[in-house]
Amino acid sequence: MRKIGNIIIFILIAGTLWHFYGNTFTQTGVQGVFTEMRSDFDELKENPKVITTVNYINEEVQHLLDKLNKMTSDQNKPNQTVPEQPQQDTSSSSEDLSAVYDVQLGDSRSDVEQQTGSPQWSSLNEYGVDWVAYHKNYRNFIMVAYNSESKVTGLYTNQNLLSSIKDITYETSKDTVRSMFDDPIQSIRKGFVNYRLQNKQGYDMFHTDNKYVTIFYDKHEDNTVTTMQIISDELERQKQHYFGKPSKELKKGLEYQLFDLTNAARVSRGLDPLTWQQPARKTARGHSNDMAENNYFSHTNLDGQSPFDRMREDNIAFHTAGENLAAGQPSSIFAHEGLMNSMGHRKNILKKDFEKLVIGVAFNDEEQPFYTETFWVN
Repeated sequence: MRKIGNIIIFILIAGTLWHFYGNTFTQTGVQGVFTEMRSDFDELKENPKVITTVNYINEEVQHLLDKLNKMTSDQNKPNQTVPEQPQQDTSSSSEDLSAVYDVQLGDSRSDVEQQTGSPQWSSLNEYGVDWVAYHKNYRNFIMVAYNSESKVTGLYTNQNLLSSIKDITYETSKDTVRSMFDDPIQSIRKGFVNYRLQNKQGYDMFHTDNKYVTIFYDKHEDNTVTTMQIISDELERQKQHYFGKPSKELKKGLEYQLFDLTNAARVSRGLDPLTWQQPARKTARGHSNDMAENNYFSHTNLDGQSPFDRMREDNIAFHTAGENLAAGQPSSIFAHEGLMNSMGHRKNILKKDFEKLVIGVAFNDEEQPFYTETFWVN
């Protein structure tokens, strides 16, 4: 029976091919049929309607897979265990806030990974070294920078993983933090230029004990501590300008870092992480590049297109969407914290219904990065 079925299928295929290419076969033979079939296929492949249809089908299939994955994840949640917050050693004699996850500047990478496990990814940052990210489904999220000797030279977390004799936590107010340190620095020198820091943007930077400690505050949670970055003098001196040196690798690094910072912020507030959608990166990068090249900053481009117009033009199917923009911040960390302190942008970052996110970064002639975040759900 199986052989008979195969014969029937063969006869149907042969009949269909003869219907469309019988005349060509009688005139030019098999080679002529292959040539005409290839021409027809190329024409079909380049048809805009076909492209739109294929992209739409791809989006719908991806959406279905996302839904199935989410359903499976939800079903498995009762059996999942939330990673415990690491036990931290507060016995240090230092009077400085100096550690994240019991990781301190100068620790070896092997010692770090005994505590954290293997990294999730590494990507270039504005200092010319990698941020190496450690987390468990975006819980216990930290990023670590290492020098050429695999010693810790930079630390970051936006979760409650601070270790300090000063007892600074994520409930500590800005006024309390300032009472524990000398006055925050107002500028940072790079070469012959002094760059004034934008302290009104929701952070203080302190220079203490051979390191730069930047503490970010959440304006929407009574100006309490929300994020910590610690950079050694060695690493800060390595960055010769206020902004990082533009490159393809730095562009990708800033994009992936901002994506993970967003997910870490969501997970710490009990929300699901968003999924990265590579095909839509063209849309986000395109708008960042347009703003950088044409010296403007707006959700509406110079052709009058809204974010939703640009998404539709690039065949991105969506039910609800949002866009966040940032420009001029030296890193994804500063960009993310600025967006979190702006209520409209914050709502996009923490919107429960959103499922997808892609980031696009571009640099202008002055090396300033422009960031575009595109959020949506089908």
